[in-house]
Amino acid sequence: MAMFQVYDTTLRDGLQGEGVVFSVDDKIRVVQALDDLGIDYIEGGWPGATPKDQEFFQRMKGISLKNSRLVAFGSTRRANNRPEDDPILRNLLEAETPTVTIFGKTWDFHVREVLRITLEENLALIEDSVAFLKAHGREVFYDAEHFYDGYRANPEYALATIGAAIRGGADMVILCDTNGGTLPKEALHIFQEISKKVTVPLGVHFHNDTGMAAANSVLSVQEGARQVQGTFNGYGERCGNANLSTILPTLVLKLKMDCKAATNLTKLTSVSRLLSELANLHHDERQPYVGASSFAHKAGTHVDAVQKNSHTLEHIEPASVGNVRRFLLSDQAGRSTILNRARQLVPNVSKDAKEIKALTNQLKELEHLGFQFEAAEASFDLLIKKAFNLYEKVFNLEGFRVIVEKRGDNPSYSEASIKVSVNGVTEITAAEGNGPVNALDSAIRKALARFYPKIQNVFLTDFKVRVLEENSGTGAKVRVLIQTSDGRQSWGTVGVSENIIEASWQALVDGIEYGILEEKKDKAENGQ
Repeated sequence: MAMFQVYDTTLRDGLQGEGVVFSVDDKIRVVQALDDLGIDYIEGGWPGATPKDQEFFQRMKGISLKNSRLVAFGSTRRANNRPEDDPILRNLLEAETPTVTIFGKTWDFHVREVLRITLEENLALIEDSVAFLKAHGREVFYDAEHFYDGYRANPEYALATIGAAIRGGADMVILCDTNGGTLPKEALHIFQEISKKVTVPLGVHFHNDTGMAAANSVLSVQEGARQVQGTFNGYGERCGNANLSTILPTLVLKLKMDCKAATNLTKLTSVSRLLSELANLHHDERQPYVGASSFAHKAGTHVDAVQKNSHTLEHIEPASVGNVRRFLLSDQAGRSTILNRARQLVPNVSKDAKEIKALTNQLKELEHLGFQFEAAEASFDLLIKKAFNLYEKVFNLEGFRVIVEKRGDNPSYSEASIKVSVNGVTEITAAEGNGPVNALDSAIRKALARFYPKIQNVFLTDFKVRVLEENSGTGAKVRVLIQTSDGRQSWGTVGVSENIIEASWQALVDGIEYGILEEKKDKAENGQ
């Protein structure tokens, strides 16, 4: 069985897409999710390019990965610098990643018009940049930028740039369709020609400006490309990059090829959705394999056929990529997804258990209201605990009030007061914040600290708001996603309402309750 490597560049190339933003905490969470999926290489960004990337690589030095190799990305040296004096190359080394990817100019047009150096000078900076990084013990991938355009314009020079990278010791050369304009037949022909002329493994990196990036990538791997690069959900500049959410299952399930992530494809949909939530973007539900519409069937002859034999209208089993079959006008969908999650808390529960049936109906209703649980696993776990009578209410809310005051051009002032009770004991307190949600968060923690001192170790790490009804203006329903941590683990919670404070309260409470219940469980397991 043919093997291929998967190289993810969501955290670098994907971030160049319009509207795609990740915090440092988001980036670390993405790395951990991709590592769990089994992605071979994860490109984290360009060290030194931004303070965010600098912080990311610094924090990643203390995080071990079980399946993936972290990659730092940069360019060849500047023309006027020696390799050892070049800040780009020095920053790549200081990131301390086991693998480094650098790109260089392949198209003679770019060498003359962008770098404004001679063609010979460009070959020299490619070779000695690669050699410098190799001399410092790094695995080095060379991205041949604009390769397909460069090869069309001047095939001899495009090959010469690859030769320079190989002389420098590049472990792999990646052919890049940076403008995204190459069509499948031509992409295949060029790859076949190059593979006969080089002595190192080849990878491919396609952009999607003609909508052909996934097709070009799949054809290239079939033809012998050792590595395929892309982003999850196809994020990237202009029309995006080759979509790994599509390419990966196509190669594994349709073409029976193998990679490290092949045994974990049931996690694919959840990872894809997680990245959508962390990027604060609507998930593309018509996306192949991982969209909610991928295996959705309306009432009528199609539903009848699928119920008799799913292969009549489905090219793969939805569960093989972690997705679910949906009958849009019936009540039959989603139970297997709930069952898998429920068995983490109730190991021996059967698919036909009344609690599973009730949770299935409840989940459908909540999703109809706007809830999504892919990045809010703690909220979903609380629903499961309530269904199986495993839930313990940690406090009762008797009321809260939030005040926002604005005077002149001064920043707004927020204050929250709250009254809660625990086991019949009441606590009333207030707190200030830089916004109403921050004030409410501070007030609830302050109130509960008397009863649960460890609550002081639980803190909010991320807060996102998604407008669900864009045509409703300021009266629109919103979904609030909150990430909470106790310093050891992190969990997500969700709230939905037309009132942003109410939605935030729902997510806040779930996050706090989950943290307290997890602490109680740990104490019980340790006999405390």
